Amino acid sequence: MFRQKAGEKLIELLVEWGVDHIYGMPGDSINSFIEPLRKAQDKIKFIQVRHEEAGALAAAAYAKLTGKLGVCTAIAGPGAIHLLNGLYDAKLDRVPVLALAGQVESDLLGTDYFQEVNLERMFDDVAVYNQRVMSAEQLPAVVNQAIRTAYVKKGVSVLTIPDDIPRFEVGKKALMTSNFYVKQEVRPLEEDLERAKELLNNAERPIILAGKGTHGLRETLLSFAEKIAAPIVLTLPAKGSIPDKHPYCLGGLGLLGTKAAYEAMQDADLLLLIGTSYPFTGFLPENTKTIQIDIDPYQIGKRYPVDVGLAGEAGFTIEWLIENVHDKQHREFLEECQQRMEKWWARLEPQGEDASVPIKPQRVIRALQEVAADDAILSVDVGNVTAWTARHFYMTNQKMILSSWLATLGCGLPGAIAGKIAYPNRQVFAICGDGGFGMTMNDFVTAVKYRLPLVVVVLNNHKIAMIKFEQEVMGNIEFGTDLHNPNFAKYAEACGGVGYRVEHPNELQPAFEQAVKQTKPCIIDVVVDADEAPIPGNITFAQVAGYTKHMLKVFFEEGKIDLPPI
Repeated sequence: MFRQKAGEKLIELLVEWGVDHIYGMPGDSINSFIEPLRKAQDKIKFIQVRHEEAGALAAAAYAKLTGKLGVCTAIAGPGAIHLLNGLYDAKLDRVPVLALAGQVESDLLGTDYFQEVNLERMFDDVAVYNQRVMSAEQLPAVVNQAIRTAYVKKGVSVLTIPDDIPRFEVGKKALMTSNFYVKQEVRPLEEDLERAKELLNNAERPIILAGKGTHGLRETLLSFAEKIAAPIVLTLPAKGSIPDKHPYCLGGLGLLGTKAAYEAMQDADLLLLIGTSYPFTGFLPENTKTIQIDIDPYQIGKRYPVDVGLAGEAGFTIEWLIENVHDKQHREFLEECQQRMEKWWARLEPQGEDASVPIKPQRVIRALQEVAADDAILSVDVGNVTAWTARHFYMTNQKMILSSWLATLGCGLPGAIAGKIAYPNRQVFAICGDGGFGMTMNDFVTAVKYRLPLVVVVLNNHKIAMIKFEQEVMGNIEFGTDLHNPNFAKYAEACGGVGYRVEHPNELQPAFEQAVKQTKPCIIDVVVDADEAPIPGNITFAQVAGYTKHMLKVFFEEGKIDLPPI
């Protein structure tokens, strides 16, 4: 009598959990899993990447965009090791990902066999669930538990599967469990809600710092802000939760933020942290009453002292407060913040129109704004490009993803690949610096192979520009930041895509307008000014002093200043 093999059962369970694609590369220690996957291509697609890191980053990006499980696979040894960067991105941004790692056959474990690595130890820090599959009978229960844990704990589950296990038959004694997880409604304690209500009723200058936990709560959040007359500042992962140009929005905070947000923070007498564990506490006010709302009690008070903690879902908690707090009659603080923000927009607008050569990065983002659809997906890489996009792209209903906590270079292109797979009918842009794009550019051919008409925008200044700026702010001379780049437009064509090389501002808009009409992946290679620094919204004395020290060093070392005689 025919019995199902463990590899076939694994694919069946993934399909039952709603998985419809897997990122990875085939190889010797996962071939017995790849074969049943090949036979199930009508139900679950295999997306062959050119580097396992890109596969893991794409899986993490897919989870960020959709809330669904991202899945990646790799062989034992080097392939599994390559997964780590993308898995840590998923861990730190708290999204559900399943990694299926191959391993040498069971009877070879412990013999220092070819490509044998202690994967359970290696994955121990990154995973919320980390298990080696010991038998075909064990596999169904372990797969269900791994996926359930990834969803419930919002993290990475890793299954290490010796290559012989998928070939064994699943016997009658196999442990079968449920292939779903149960959600729960988490609400704060009534006494904590009452304490928060009292603080809100007594506040004259309340301000909201909204994190990624407010995504999907736009109308509720805005109603709350209206009720208490509070401006809203957004963390970078929260960008897009409300429109950037909404009257209540003060933009971001910190090095990527606005001056209006910084000044409002310093003037506030009550801070509400909603759905964020904001790490850059130097930008938060001192000695200000604080309420923190988070679904995870562990995050409350973790980084910044709070007076009231509300452990519960942001939506329910905000709705309770809307129903129970007083309408704020005095709105002078809000109006003053709005006036400051109008000045900020007036300051930013000319930057997007600058016709200088080399092209200013701000001008590139303005051109992107002109062609981006209201529901476009933006996958933003790490570096100066993050600052330019955060500050100069005005979100309406678009979705933006990035590596917010790990901040790993190279996330832009894999995120765009995942975005086009998740939303094939939407515009998808990867917004990259040349440093970040260079790290994963080999997977542009993956987009070509699977006919994913995404657009990669490369801000090409032949520099690791953010590090150049950091070195200068420290008072040091720039070192080790020069890049030798190819012509990325020609690279796109060599891969089978479409390339546009842009060196003058008047070439920008035509390139963007043509790129979004293409049915192939495109690269817009824009030569930008390497000396355009992403100046923070609020410049500190230390930054000014450091940059001054840097300029003096440059003058002295290049002989531009004559030393006085001794």
